[in-house]
Amino acid sequence: MKLNEISSRTSEWFGGSGPLADVVVSSRVRLARNLAGFQFLSRCSSPQKTQILEKLKAAVMSLDLGDEVFYIGIDKAAVLDKDVLVERHLISRQHAHAKGPRGVVIANGEFFTAMINEEDHLRMQVFKAGLQLRECWEQISKIDDMIEQKIDYAFHPRYGYLTACPTNVGTGIRVSVMLHLPALRMTGQIEKFFAAAKSMNLAVRGLFGEGTEAVGDFYQLSNQVTLGVSEVEIVDEFTDSTIPKIVEYENLARDQLLVKQPEMLDDKTSRAIGLLKNARLISSQEALFLLSHLRMGVNMKRITGVSIPVINELFMLTQPAHLQLNSGKRLEPAGRDRLRAEIIRSRLNQN
Repeated sequence: MKLNEISSRTSEWFGGSGPLADVVVSSRVRLARNLAGFQFLSRCSSPQKTQILEKLKAAVMSLDLGDEVFYIGIDKAAVLDKDVLVERHLISRQHAHAKGPRGVVIANGEFFTAMINEEDHLRMQVFKAGLQLRECWEQISKIDDMIEQKIDYAFHPRYGYLTACPTNVGTGIRVSVMLHLPALRMTGQIEKFFAAAKSMNLAVRGLFGEGTEAVGDFYQLSNQVTLGVSEVEIVDEFTDSTIPKIVEYENLARDQLLVKQPEMLDDKTSRAIGLLKNARLISSQEALFLLSHLRMGVNMKRITGVSIPVINELFMLTQPAHLQLNSGKRLEPAGRDRLRAEIIRSRLNQN
């Protein structure tokens, strides 16, 4: 499997389907694990990191996931390839930019990835479209059990799974959802969302995770506490309470816009589709901003003739690294802006 074979398509979990998909773009459950008998990566030599990599690569590649898997050596990958993997959320920025032996195992459908030698020896994740955290947990739990039959994890009877970062000790689980919250921002209520998340010990990050800003009104919401609470409790709290409340608030904000500011709403969505269908130069930031407004307009039935899968496809395929890899050459910013506008015009004017 070559990376450009997946870079020209949308990830299965980013297709715009699933429960509550108008607000909840996707669900992810990640587990952090370390091998018994090895120090954490920050204290490992390069030969030890290689040993960890080979051991975990063999274990994960041998699994029966119901889909073919392929491996990419991140330490040997081209910068553009690493950037594409980050844009597709298959590896973290930290994994892309770290030093030493490291790699990632990816399922062809991109529902599963296993980062080897990121911050921990193993960080595996499962993605699904919409609000499907329980399904993510059930799948990754089975995968975790299969791996544990092949290797021994670093585990303490009292503290649970031992991880490089203390905030992951215990279950080692990170539950997160990607949310699209344009109405909360447009009505000036997004700060309330941030404050509520902070009070509940939840982390809010941008589109590409830790250290990134929210662009296109996309936010990643995840748990911060992993010790003293079970995986099922975390997943159930998110699924039954936390996320439905946020979805309710976003929908109330959308209703508020329809009742009190319909002209502003239609102006923003109409400007968005007008610019996207006609612009000759569009930056990555502007594209995300305009596509966000278009996505809201389609979900609120103010814009017709465009589907959410098409919008999500444009979100992903017009990212800088995707543009360059799919075009087969390095592009300067102006060249990327020109190609991005051309792709968006062509796709939207087909409808």
